[in-house]
Amino acid sequence: MSSSGKSLDRRDFLRGSLGALPVALGAGMAVGGPGAAAEPPAYRPKFFIAEEWAFLRAAVDRLIPPDAEGPGAVESGVPEFIDRQMDTPYAQGALWYMQGPFYEAPPELGYQMKFTPRDIYRLGIAATDRWVHDNKGGKRFAELDAATQDDLLSQMEGKKIEFPDIPANLFFGMLLENTKEGYFSDPIHGGNKQMGGWKMIGFPGARADFMDWVDQYGKPYPIGPVGISGTRG
Repeated sequence: MSSSGKSLDRRDFLRGSLGALPVALGAGMAVGGPGAAAEPPAYRPKFFIAEEWAFLRAAVDRLIPPDAEGPGAVESGVPEFIDRQMDTPYAQGALWYMQGPFYEAPPELGYQMKFTPRDIYRLGIAATDRWVHDNKGGKRFAELDAATQDDLLSQMEGKKIEFPDIPANLFFGMLLENTKEGYFSDPIHGGNKQMGGWKMIGFPGARADFMDWVDQYGKPYPIGPVGISGTRG
């Protein structure tokens, strides 16, 4: 499955995702020590209800799990990024043409369905948990072991599972895309906490000037990233 794979392939998988991502939206981690800032209170989702939040955290954890290369999606704040994204014009379909009629069409004609991103998440999570309940002994997705979660996500991606209300691969595709966006977003949007995603790939962030390094091919960028807010990683 393109969404998990072996940990040794993880850096290449994520690096290959960057071309399609607006970084403004979307190498070790900084470690707190004496005098480190106090941990902020746990994030409370505003759009997702408890069952949906449990699914989201479990799913993005399988799409980008933590490993020796860098932090995972959960510790990077990807669930928070997606929840905050649900309160934007994008999630409400305000940036898309959403008038009918709605027809099935080839991908090159663009998005053709009646669902906004908020609809896709709400329907997709409910359909996934319903499928798991009916086929996995009454459980929810978040209650499955990691291997079973990976297998189910692979089936959704490969169109091997059908949901009654929404295409499973449509939901999977949006989930994967938003997960990658949140992982590499500027921290001001809730994801990429401590700039772990940027540090993993050596991205300088919103630094005003790094021209001295643009032509030094094959050399790691030696200075940590900077966020839009001026926070340094």
